[in-house]
Amino acid sequence: MASTTEEAQALVAKVLALERRRGFADDAVLGGLERFVARHLPEAAPLLAGYAARDPASREEAVTALERWLAAPLPPPGEVPVEALPGVGKRRAELLAKLGIRTVEDLLTFFPRRLEDRTGLRPIRNVRDGDVVLVEGVARAKSKVKVRRGLELVKVALDDGTGFLFGIWFNQPWVWDGIVQGERYAFWGKAQLRFGELQIENPVWERAGANEVTGRLVPVYPGTEGLSQPVLHGLVRRALDRYGGAIPDAVPAEVRARLGLLPRKEALARIHAPRTPEEFELARRSLAFEELLLLQLGVLSRRAPEGGGRALAVDRALLERFLRALPFELTPSQRRAIEAIERDLRSARPMLRLLQGDVGSGKTVVAAAACVMATSAGAQAAIMAPTEILAEQHFLVLGELLRGLPIRVAHLAGGLGRRERRDLLRAIAAGKVDLVVGTHALIQEDVVFRDLALAVVDEQHRFGVIQRAALEGKGAGTNILVMSATPIPRTVVLTLYGEFSVSVLAETPRSRGAVRTVWLSSSRREEVYREVGERLGRGEKGYVVFPVIEESEERDLRAAKAGYEELRQRFPAHGVALLHGRMPPEEKRRAMAAFRNGETQLLVATTVVEVGIDVPDASFLVIEHAERLGLAQLHQLRGRIGRAGQPAVCYALGDPTTEEGRARLSAFRDLGDGFKIAEADLRIRGPGDVLGTEQSGFVSRLKAADLARDLGLLERAREEALRLGEGGVPEALLREAERRFGEALALLGV
Repeated sequence: MASTTEEAQALVAKVLALERRRGFADDAVLGGLERFVARHLPEAAPLLAGYAARDPASREEAVTALERWLAAPLPPPGEVPVEALPGVGKRRAELLAKLGIRTVEDLLTFFPRRLEDRTGLRPIRNVRDGDVVLVEGVARAKSKVKVRRGLELVKVALDDGTGFLFGIWFNQPWVWDGIVQGERYAFWGKAQLRFGELQIENPVWERAGANEVTGRLVPVYPGTEGLSQPVLHGLVRRALDRYGGAIPDAVPAEVRARLGLLPRKEALARIHAPRTPEEFELARRSLAFEELLLLQLGVLSRRAPEGGGRALAVDRALLERFLRALPFELTPSQRRAIEAIERDLRSARPMLRLLQGDVGSGKTVVAAAACVMATSAGAQAAIMAPTEILAEQHFLVLGELLRGLPIRVAHLAGGLGRRERRDLLRAIAAGKVDLVVGTHALIQEDVVFRDLALAVVDEQHRFGVIQRAALEGKGAGTNILVMSATPIPRTVVLTLYGEFSVSVLAETPRSRGAVRTVWLSSSRREEVYREVGERLGRGEKGYVVFPVIEESEERDLRAAKAGYEELRQRFPAHGVALLHGRMPPEEKRRAMAAFRNGETQLLVATTVVEVGIDVPDASFLVIEHAERLGLAQLHQLRGRIGRAGQPAVCYALGDPTTEEGRARLSAFRDLGDGFKIAEADLRIRGPGDVLGTEQSGFVSRLKAADLARDLGLLERAREEALRLGEGGVPEALLREAERRFGEALALLGV
């Protein structure tokens, strides 16, 4: 068979010309024209169906149709259904669809998850128990027996002249028909010494010398039942042979040359059939860079155009008055963030700014300064928080920070009475309220602002894109400030927030103390609670966090309600309160108030205290079943203690049963910096799990790039995208970026 489609097409074209000269006698090649074409261009064979039995006129029509087929340009692989490939019928197409493969392009970009080195042919006499080896020899004998009901065993004896090795297959009846006694075969797999015989259970096998799935570096693809690795290899090879010439380059040649990357066609060929691991990685990097460049171009092309907003006339004197009244000194990064926000608000382009910082880094003060600026210009501001507790916390803190300023602040709480809510909504619509704090209640239809100029979204990863957009839509040219207390890895910031300007609060205010973290097995629970009792006796206060509210038969977990009853009896003299998400708002407020003012020393809660709880003198935290919580969530919980600079300790009680779980709790114990925590989380879980549902769907569109390890590549892609943007991005490149990532970017609100 010709090695490439181009060669095969050239050969077939020559034979067709000869067939035409010989009067369509079907004698241009031995065995007939139909058989020849089926061997060299199987996808074109239907055009010559029944050629030998046709009359000369019908044969001429068939040859002409095939000549036109050869001359026609190939459609882009993305427009060709995978069923167009030989060997893909309805059933196989359904199996491929389970892997997300519906077009030829999907198949070509279905990349191997790893390489297996199946080289190193070894004589059978040198094979030892446990060796992973490649052997070749003659199939001397084979047997087929039913070892028990529903289980059939095929056994083949391979002889290479130095010894015998037996291949064993369970419930693979096709092996019996595929392996012929007396022929030479290659077996690859892990050898085991059983019953005095060297055996390989379910070896990879093929005819000796084929070198398709043995004798070389072999890509291993994610699979599904019914699609073997050899089938996938064959389909990919056919797709490359047929459509390799129709693969366009997305990365400009000068960019590829500057970065030492392969053209797309060559990269696809090499990633599916690499000769060395280095060649495989170069191909992956080339394809990953292409994805990341297109992604960044898509992000940048969707940036808000100049204009569309309005320049706010910020009253600098009022801002300075606010800053001078603060009872603490701002950190350098807080000052930089406030200056950047002021520049944004004074420009005619709507602000899109991400403010991120570790627990306790002072994001609320920066947000308050932004609200002062917006309202000083005669407009309104809103802060949307994910929970009622956090919204109330913001309302209380802002009330203190803005005390004495001519800024009217209101809390659109979920528990307002009908008349109270109606009066508040009228005041907001009339502009009698300058700053509104609330939850997603802010985006309900009946909430109307007179002039919303600034929308602050706190813990923005807890809101959907639609909710953020709905708040933005409450005003004209609304400026957006999104905040995250969960530090986001730089790769994720560059990828998902590429259209946002980013301010990072790098320092922790000097009032924050270091928190010591201890990870203990649940078998040491009694030891932990003895220490808790000692701390309560010294007048300290703290939290005990449970993963669930109530116990259930399905989950063997300690629960908050039962834990509360137990701890209330154990520490009756110190005051124990309960807080969870299903409590009425008024009960939540009473529980928090009692804990803040010291009426109770121990707050038993669920993870509802993860964000928005600011009790400065809390000094200890016990997390039950810590293995059930994510790394970012654990870090957020730890941020509830030591907030006034006092020494604090976090006890993580957990018994992880997986390697990932152990890595997560080890990182929690050893790392205190939120950004290092975020990077560790990305490495441990991978980007899909870290980013959540919508973003996970987005990550699945990155087939070669790996956000956990391609930070440098992503940064280069962003640099190149910005450089291309300065000179005008070619329209074809923008169309390709939109084709590949448009839907994903739309889902993410970019």
